[in-house]
Amino acid sequence: MIQDIITYTLVAFAVVFLVKKFFFTKKKRCGGGPDCKCGG
Repeated sequence: MIQDIITYTLVAFAVVFLVKKFFFTKKKRCGGGPDCKCGG
């Protein structure tokens, strides 16, 4: 039971971390200007 709680907590932290990192990188790279690098 406790192991399940720990596992779910770690997974939740990992998901939040990846989402924040993804959005931060996307915002940082894509300014909508001439050197916008988003979209490949």
